[in-house]
Amino acid sequence: MSLIQRQTVTAELRSLPLGRTAVEFLDYLVVEAGLSENTILAYGRDLKGFLRFCQRQKIDKIEDVKPSIVQVYVHEQARSSKGENTVKRALIAIRMLLRFAKLTGLIEDDGSDVLETPKTWYRLPAVCNKEQVAKLLRAPDPRDSFYLRDRAMLELLYATGVRASELAGLNTSDLNFDVGYIRCIGKGGKERVIPLGKAAIAATKEYLRDLRPKLTKPASGTHLLLSRTGRPLTRMEVWRLVKKYAARAGMPRNLTVHTLRHCFATHLLSGGADLRSVQEMLGHVDVGTTQIYTHVDHERLRRIHKEFHPRP
Repeated sequence: MSLIQRQTVTAELRSLPLGRTAVEFLDYLVVEAGLSENTILAYGRDLKGFLRFCQRQKIDKIEDVKPSIVQVYVHEQARSSKGENTVKRALIAIRMLLRFAKLTGLIEDDGSDVLETPKTWYRLPAVCNKEQVAKLLRAPDPRDSFYLRDRAMLELLYATGVRASELAGLNTSDLNFDVGYIRCIGKGGKERVIPLGKAAIAATKEYLRDLRPKLTKPASGTHLLLSRTGRPLTRMEVWRLVKKYAARAGMPRNLTVHTLRHCFATHLLSGGADLRSVQEMLGHVDVGTTQIYTHVDHERLRRIHKEFHPRP
């Protein structure tokens, strides 16, 4: 979260009832909980919606936030066509705020025994087949000025399954070409090591040798991916570039960086990789989050059915 984003969220919350408590809670998440910056920003946005609801209900004390009030808000959000995961995340943010209030002595009961997180249906992630991914990886034009950088970017995304923010945060020292891996800092500051394939290594080496030295400026530091001005590429710039090449390759309009992450996991599992290894490479805390990819590979299921069912 940039300083400007942080200040904006803080100012918006302070202008609302219960805003001081909410800001103190976000400060607690920064200092004590070690959550990622994007997660903290998401909590701030979710709490802003709830605090506006409290303002309409003329609730200006944290002790007046009863479970019944929270349930009314959750139902209101569900009826407003908000996505299931959005409603669930909002409720989690409110529950954490109330637990913080109990921890700091502002309230005696946080209502956690009543406020159960609603169960949600998992939406199967959009996944491209291997031929489609290969087409995307070929989308950068060798005549473009940033061809080497963008080809390396796409190869790294598919080879490692990293998130856009994780890729943008890579330094040159995070790559080990001799052993063939990258070191990645994920959510909550957790470090993980992910193997690199030959194609990604070759593309990244060429970028480092032939283009990055030309882009480097004093502000570049050791960041791997640099912009035209020598600044490190941001998460949003990575997203925009992937969308650009997806459109050029004639890919589905909903293809994003995260689609490549889904492809990485699904293609590994369909090739025979074990679930725990994929979980570790993705940086998932819960294997249940990784398990969703076992439901995506329909072709593999058909192949297994044909091979083992007595009447295929």
